[in-house]
Amino acid sequence: MEFRELECFVVLSEELHFARTAERLYLSPGRVSQLMRSLETRVGGRLFHRTSRHVSLTPLGERFLADLRPSYDGLANAVSQAKAAAREVTGVIRIGFLATPTEVVTDSVRAFERRYPGCEAELVEIPLSDPFGKLRAGRVDIAFTLLPVDEPDLATGEGLNRVSYQLGVSSRHPLAARSSIGAEELADVPLIGLDGPASRMWRERVAPSATPSGRPIPLAGTVATSQEGLTQVALNRGGMLFCTPTAAHHRRPDITFVSVTGLPPSILGLAWVKAAETAAIRAFNEAAVGHALGAVRGSDLRPVRGSDHRVADSSARRRLSLTEHRT
Repeated sequence: MEFRELECFVVLSEELHFARTAERLYLSPGRVSQLMRSLETRVGGRLFHRTSRHVSLTPLGERFLADLRPSYDGLANAVSQAKAAAREVTGVIRIGFLATPTEVVTDSVRAFERRYPGCEAELVEIPLSDPFGKLRAGRVDIAFTLLPVDEPDLATGEGLNRVSYQLGVSSRHPLAARSSIGAEELADVPLIGLDGPASRMWRERVAPSATPSGRPIPLAGTVATSQEGLTQVALNRGGMLFCTPTAAHHRRPDITFVSVTGLPPSILGLAWVKAAETAAIRAFNEAAVGHALGAVRGSDLRPVRGSDHRVADSSARRRLSLTEHRT
């Protein structure tokens, strides 16, 4: 038997009124009648006397209710407890990060742990060349990633920052003496790209194949991780693009980072498998977004949505740009 039929029977036996039963169960009176006819067919007898003005249990209905009630109450209680447990944020949540746990990552974890001390956050590194493999394999529950994400099985949260790019080059490279370059100058700098299962969209994010005007950008080779890329850069075998916070984390004597103007911003956010969403995943995303918005004190910053990744107005964009060195 279907639980919905049993639920409808119990509620109707309490209300003895089809309209009130329908209202309690968020159904139409016609659907209630349909469920009761189906249940009576399964039982093999009438459970209710029905007239235009009166509804009452038959002797069979009274006996069925008496026998059903303990089991029904136990089942309803089990469902209620399961729902409550599903809303609890406890246990362990595994959080993936790309190559570098920047302040956005660590601050988000701290904000989550302050809100939910009963849930332990574990950080797991994700290779740059395979940003979603560990998510899909269930090895992490939620992962920091670059937005937008064009993966039908994944959900994304709001953007947590909006920062510029920097080009990492060997300290011996001619561009190392520059404080900044324009995006069109990338046509003269072979870029280190990615191998592995990364999608074309992701590869273009790390190493675009063309400048904004369409000039081709040569490929200097491919790597699987940021550390491999940094090694190639230090050996002067090509340049590699990094967001500003990651570049700041990787400063070293043999590599120089040069600001790049004219590229779309790098936007960091969170992604998770839609079918595996839990209360802890939702809670972590909410904590991260809440911290990101609170970091711009007193601003009119709007959330950067996972679908369009825009800051709502020019004032918010200006304020957020001022915080790039802190995020």
